[in-house]
Amino acid sequence: MTFSEAWIEYDYNPFVSFDKNGRVKSVNQEAQYLLGEVTPKVIFDLAQDYAKITYGFKTTILDINFGSFSFYAITVGYDDENEIGIKLYKKAAKKLATIGENEEIVNLYSLLDLCISAASASSSKTKHQKIFDPTFPDIRLKIEDFTKLLNKIYQSYLDSNTIETKLMLNTGEYLKFEGKKYPIFSLHVTGDIKDISLEQNIEKIAANANAMVQFKDKKTILSSALISH
Repeated sequence: MTFSEAWIEYDYNPFVSFDKNGRVKSVNQEAQYLLGEVTPKVIFDLAQDYAKITYGFKTTILDINFGSFSFYAITVGYDDENEIGIKLYKKAAKKLATIGENEEIVNLYSLLDLCISAASASSSKTKHQKIFDPTFPDIRLKIEDFTKLLNKIYQSYLDSNTIETKLMLNTGEYLKFEGKKYPIFSLHVTGDIKDISLEQNIEKIAANANAMVQFKDKKTILSSALISH
């Protein structure tokens, strides 16, 4: 691998190149994670849609999301009909102020069930669906703040007919803090009606709970370090 190739390989932003038929020719490390959440055809179509009419490179500012990835711009380039490349520029993630290595250990399934039961009591018309990774160990959390955070998120969806909660490990993703790497787990809470007026309050509570929060149209994604020791 040349020095220039290494820069692409270890870039924070995903890069993918395709042949003229839309087959993937090369990807860097970040693009491998991206293609775990979106099909190559979607990225190929995006490259075609934003390519220059003539040969060359074109950068476009846009707001686009694929799964847990959010981007603010793309660059598309090609100098013949046989290959086209696209680079997607990731939005900067909010950083954690600290990692809760000394917090209390809690069973996350029990904590979620408790918060879901409280939300059900507040709105009997709302149905709850749970999709949980069954392999989570007990983890360290700021239990009081994390419970407040979950309750406030569920409160923002109380007018929904159905609220789905998905618990998952972010495979291949890590948080780096003071020289250490920690796996990341995420909670995806989705409903058909969301009260966006609560989002600012949710962000403040998330900061106290050592968590990061991301808002989509009808989804709230909560991420934090998985500390099980």
